[in-house]
Amino acid sequence: MPATLEFFFDISSPWTYLAFSRVEDVAARAGADIDWRPVLVGGIFNTVNESVYEQRANPHPVKARYYLKDLQDWAKHCGITIGQPKVFPVRAVTVMRGAIHAQDQGKLVEYSRAAFAAYWGDLKDISQPDVLREICDDVGLDWDSYQQAVGSDAVKARLRDNTEEVIARGGFGSPTMFVNKTDMYFGNDRLELVEAALVRAGASA
Repeated sequence: MPATLEFFFDISSPWTYLAFSRVEDVAARAGADIDWRPVLVGGIFNTVNESVYEQRANPHPVKARYYLKDLQDWAKHCGITIGQPKVFPVRAVTVMRGAIHAQDQGKLVEYSRAAFAAYWGDLKDISQPDVLREICDDVGLDWDSYQQAVGSDAVKARLRDNTEEVIARGGFGSPTMFVNKTDMYFGNDRLELVEAALVRAGASA
């Protein structure tokens, strides 16, 4: 049996965009399957990582300068564009419920890639219906069905359940990844370790 990589993610995180752009290749090289798990990172922060809000409100200027350079270095390395959206943090609840719907339609990767690019590349406000409709049109999701789904109790519950699950399993942000359910990794810069763990898990299986 191939190893499984659970990828808990929120589109509103730039570091998650970096990991998202690379994780399929990581899994392919390791012969692993990806279990995509959309979450609401604000819900994670509110529960187990509230200090992130203070850090955003009062960043240390030296660290902040390096943060911007580091992010751009990674973006170049990954071949993607990451700018500075005017709306940050963005209200991501609808776009992430949309990811649940896109998953049901077999279009999660296409939808997420388009949403990441719209927010971080084109600097659009992905909380707005007109932007979400553009994303749906780009990836072939029916807008009326999308609206119905993101307002449904079932989709709301699944996003909430994913978020609560990653917290219960020790996660504190996005992306959080698990190799074969128990081996947790956090962050874009851990993908090399993730790949090694997937290879080991696949070999042992």
